[in-house]
Amino acid sequence: MRRIKTFIIAIIFLSLDTSGQITVIDNDVLSIGDVMYLAEDSISSSIIPGAVGVMPMFWDFSSLHVSNIETSQCIDPNGTPHSLYYPNANICIEENGDYLYFNKSSSKVELLGEGDSIFQQPLVVLPLPLTYGATYTEGPILMLDSIIGGPVVNLMLASQGITATMISGGAAHTADTLNIRLDVLTNFDVDAWGTMTIPMGSFDCLRLKIERTSNSLIQVFCSDTITGNGSGWYTLPWSDLEQEISYQWWSNNMNTKFALAEAQVDSIGYIDGYVRFLHNSPSNTEEIGLSLIKIYPVPATHKVNIEVKDLGANYKIYDISGNLILENNFNKNTEVDLSNMAKGSYLLKISTSKESLTKKIIVE
Repeated sequence: MRRIKTFIIAIIFLSLDTSGQITVIDNDVLSIGDVMYLAEDSISSSIIPGAVGVMPMFWDFSSLHVSNIETSQCIDPNGTPHSLYYPNANICIEENGDYLYFNKSSSKVELLGEGDSIFQQPLVVLPLPLTYGATYTEGPILMLDSIIGGPVVNLMLASQGITATMISGGAAHTADTLNIRLDVLTNFDVDAWGTMTIPMGSFDCLRLKIERTSNSLIQVFCSDTITGNGSGWYTLPWSDLEQEISYQWWSNNMNTKFALAEAQVDSIGYIDGYVRFLHNSPSNTEEIGLSLIKIYPVPATHKVNIEVKDLGANYKIYDISGNLILENNFNKNTEVDLSNMAKGSYLLKISTSKESLTKKIIVE
């Protein structure tokens, strides 16, 4: 009789333990027209991811401080600047002039690329559906396999203080071709469930553990211009095997549509760096944000307009190498002439008496 009672009690507790679990499906994830506000906080040691287990967890992230908020919009990829490169994309996320292209289905969300940087193979960023105990493995996939040739190879190496002679140990004298390869293996594990509290409220959620291993190989073909005996492929020291572990918390609440919070952890499981988390709106931040600065149009063609709610502002435009291209002072608003600038990506830094903000702009 005692064994039967013990068995019944175990069944009751097991039912209580699993009754609060949820399932996250594709309809619970971003769709065209959704807007999300992602805040960041450099976390304190009191914030921990918690243990793994069947019992419901209670993650209290209510003390997270809003130090910066970025606004991201989920838009139709058709008509965006790089849509022709992504015929399989069905959603696009635009953030500060950057365009990320995805394919979302009932089984997964895949990242296809960013701007004109198209992945060799799609990268799964979210397997679906999410249920407690589910595990998924994706890859290894070849994300990047790019060959660059010509005089630009020597220039690229020189920008890093490297020459063909250094790479080859004196056996070769000029760099002809650069070969970059990146393989990625990702393991997903829905390892816990429970309730998370963040500044915008409390939500039933699942915790998704993501372990991503990246194997990068960068080789340069160098030519021996004297004897020819030293010509061959040489591996750069940048080649490396890296592993990143991160956690995401997902809810099926209709007011979320994105991870409640996400954080990278170190090898022993402590949050390393900062936490990104959902916020209700772009307000309640001490940093300059979208409510104080407007930059349009993005991407730009012949001009870009800047509006700030302050006097005595300044802007500087840098190329991707950090060279200062344009600089000027203005009051409240200005129109910047871009007609003499080459197509490409630039960094626009705006400074006021209160704060400074740097954003990426694209000239097309």
